[in-house]
Amino acid sequence: MAFLDNSGDIILDAVLTDHGRKLLAKGDGSFQITKFALGDEEINYTLYNSTHASGSAYYDIEILQTPVLESFTDNAASMKTKLISYDSLNLLYLPIIKINQQHVSTKMHSIDAFIVACDMETEGTTDNSNSKAIGYNGKNPVQGIIFGASLVGGGSIRLDQGLDTDQISPKRSLSPELIEDAYIIQIDSRLGSIASTDGSRVPYDYIDDDGIAFYTVDVGLVTTITSDSNSSEHAIQGPRGTRCEFKIAASIDLNTSTYLFNKLGGTTTIESQNVRYIDSIVRVTGMKTGYTVVVPVRFAKTII
Repeated sequence: MAFLDNSGDIILDAVLTDHGRKLLAKGDGSFQITKFALGDEEINYTLYNSTHASGSAYYDIEILQTPVLESFTDNAASMKTKLISYDSLNLLYLPIIKINQQHVSTKMHSIDAFIVACDMETEGTTDNSNSKAIGYNGKNPVQGIIFGASLVGGGSIRLDQGLDTDQISPKRSLSPELIEDAYIIQIDSRLGSIASTDGSRVPYDYIDDDGIAFYTVDVGLVTTITSDSNSSEHAIQGPRGTRCEFKIAASIDLNTSTYLFNKLGGTTTIESQNVRYIDSIVRVTGMKTGYTVVVPVRFAKTII
């Protein structure tokens, strides 16, 4: 990876991602480019100088001469910030995606992350009075614990989408171009997979060469938020679009082994229990707007 010198001519440098090259290598005619994205990761817009002594032609000269990274194929590391165009010229607010922590079942744990209990002993679903379980406090489920083994009960992750402002009534409808109807979810496939709130496993699109699984979710995990419902139930203050809610299933390696915990994680105390843990993230991106939310996740397994 290197920088491209764009101090002279404008440079267009395009490459296929690792996944795109894999599809192209099939040679069966199925490879087609249907979408592309643009980004401005390297650009610092504060360099725009409207008082440049040489005149208006030089106001943006420093921006235009900023070195940019050459294209690289790792889809997990590129295009963190995507450019987007809207037809309407009257937009005062743009939609965001926000983690909803308004319900007990969708709140993070007190460690400011969602905790995935990796086996039933850790969940407490075999016996919720189990002294080694972190999923129950007495008979009550603990806030922020996702039952990653049984996928029955426990918490879930919910993201709300819309205009997060109190200056527009939540009863107003969003323009269709501002409503997300599909999301991309990325998770380390060594650690877990995505499941619906009813415990059904969601099929992934592909797993890249770094072991990151990509899911495209729409109907089932994505639902429209009712505009006139109780505002206290939503993370978005203004007009609302859709919500995406899901659970995380622990991988079989975390469920049945401690190898990855020893290699990638450590030990700590959760709910007064000694546990092995691995910290990770789940990245959720809106297909239409490119807005991305990083969800902190801790995979945990009690030490017996």
